[in-house]
Amino acid sequence: MVAIKGRKTSNKNPPILSHEFIIQNHADIVSCVAMVFVVGLMVQVTSPWAYTFIALHHNVSESTEPDAPWQPPKYSTGWKDACAVFFYFLITIVMHAVIQEYILDKISKRLHLSKIKLAKFNESSQLLVFYVLSAIWGIDIIIRDNLVLDINSLWLDYPSLMSFSLKLFFVGQIAYWLHCYPELYFQKIKRESISKVVVEATLGLVFTLAGYLLNFQHITVILLVVHFLGDALQHGARLVHIVYRREQTTKLAFGVANSIYVFCRISTILFSLLFYVYGLSQVESTLDISAGNFNIPAIRFSAFGAVALFQIYLVYAFSQRQMQRARENGGPVVSKAKPKQQKPRKKEGKKSAASEDDDLPEVDQATKKNLRSRSVKTK
Repeated sequence: MVAIKGRKTSNKNPPILSHEFIIQNHADIVSCVAMVFVVGLMVQVTSPWAYTFIALHHNVSESTEPDAPWQPPKYSTGWKDACAVFFYFLITIVMHAVIQEYILDKISKRLHLSKIKLAKFNESSQLLVFYVLSAIWGIDIIIRDNLVLDINSLWLDYPSLMSFSLKLFFVGQIAYWLHCYPELYFQKIKRESISKVVVEATLGLVFTLAGYLLNFQHITVILLVVHFLGDALQHGARLVHIVYRREQTTKLAFGVANSIYVFCRISTILFSLLFYVYGLSQVESTLDISAGNFNIPAIRFSAFGAVALFQIYLVYAFSQRQMQRARENGGPVVSKAKPKQQKPRKKEGKKSAASEDDDLPEVDQATKKNLRSRSVKTK
């Protein structure tokens, strides 16, 4: 019998439960944990427990008569939302790994990027996918709930209940920002980049969670859509710069992205000013935690101040980056001219003397060399 040798690989399989094993197989491990909840739905004993994590709860729709037309269910906030956030947190980790492995890694191999550009490519691509999908989802909610055309309903109906799509949107947003923390370990983020990722994830989590728990969901989804559109164009322009590497295309992409980015920051401040300062002041100011009413001046002005300060900080950081790039691109170009090497005079003298001797006959050359050597000795 002939033994067939296997393919030799330099990378050995890491030991089970080691750091490398968990990092390489974290998507499979997390998907197995998520499948436990899905399989739990099929068993009668565990189905109520699994249903708590998979489905959305706190349905407060009013019971209608049998002959009444069907109306979509309405939801409020509650403690069971944490269970749903945990399940979709696992799904987000799996989706992140699927997009990275089956889409981004295959594209990056064809581009032949350096390590620094590869890290920027992966970061911008993942965020671009999240921003675009979230913006499309948010726009669909705004159109369905008629939030822009009937903008007075934002504060006249406060506190208002959530539709199924709006509640799922916030559960997915909170799950995404939470998944950014374990991704620091799974993606082997460098130490110098950890603080930036942690700050971005924490700010996104705090603003989304505050808008959800304080029943500011409708204005929050509008602000998030505007914010995501500005950031999506920034990361899209960054990818254009990395992939195409053409100066004219890059300038056009960043020109459009920068102008819309500033417009989105100003629009966010105006929308928050309209809702928190003007709109909620038109209705009764009361604090009723059981009813989900947080319409008091302290909360309203604190929320507006937090949004405004964050947008001002983003504009300031954006302007600093633009000024730094302008200084780097507009700096004077110093041409380094190689100095001419001046040869020593002694060597030139020797060469000139040698060239003069070459013109003489051989006998006269020998005589002249002897005379020159005697003159050197006498000196």
